[in-house]
Amino acid sequence: MFQGGSLWAGLLAGGMSQLQDTRNLQEGKIGKKQYTAQTVENVTGAVGVMAGVEYGAVLGSAMMPGVGTVVGAMLGGVLGNRVGRIVGGQAGSMLSRNSLVNQVVEPVEEAIQ
Repeated sequence: MFQGGSLWAGLLAGGMSQLQDTRNLQEGKIGKKQYTAQTVENVTGAVGVMAGVEYGAVLGSAMMPGVGTVVGAMLGGVLGNRVGRIVGGQAGSMLSRNSLVNQVVEPVEEAIQ
């Protein structure tokens, strides 16, 4: 399913966002809970881009081969990213507020420091 251009588009979109969030964490612009939420959002956004590019291209090809493939892939990627980030943002926010997750993360953070 995820191969070729859609895979690279998703990896690039998610990777660039994650790199920026990691920099912001290191510079103290965001906290660890915010970083956790952003990481989940970045992953789901990347998966959304991958799925959106693939399915948008298929739908575009079915409607108008050639140009429709390109337009469908672009629109699908944008829409997939948006939906993936919305879902990921909510899931990441719930995870970062979960006391059980925080109890597991705190000892790991102390061991790293």
